[in-house]
Amino acid sequence: MKRKLLAILAPPVAVCRYGCAACCAAPIGVFWITGIVSLVYAFFGGPTGVDGLSLGTLGLGFTLWGIAAVWSANVIKGVDEENTNCQPNSSSLCNLVKPAPDDSDPLDEVKKFHH
Repeated sequence: MKRKLLAILAPPVAVCRYGCAACCAAPIGVFWITGIVSLVYAFFGGPTGVDGLSLGTLGLGFTLWGIAAVWSANVIKGVDEENTNCQPNSSSLCNLVKPAPDDSDPLDEVKKFHH
């Protein structure tokens, strides 16, 4: 329950604490902070400068915060399911991205043309 509550209230903190910070704490933080800024900006009239509350900007803020919360919950759930605890090359995604032994280094290819 504590993980879910933290994922809703402070998504980047939840990812750093219970997930893998290297996974996507930064983009989750961007969505979350932008959502907070949008919520505050809505009370000042939003981009149109209406008197009172800008409902469109308020909705945008809640949407961005919701995206960050769902994203962080998925990251925490994925780490729990794989039980990786941020160990390198233990994630299925890392295994997909890991280069094969026969792949050449692109910088070595460039050096061949200069020498």
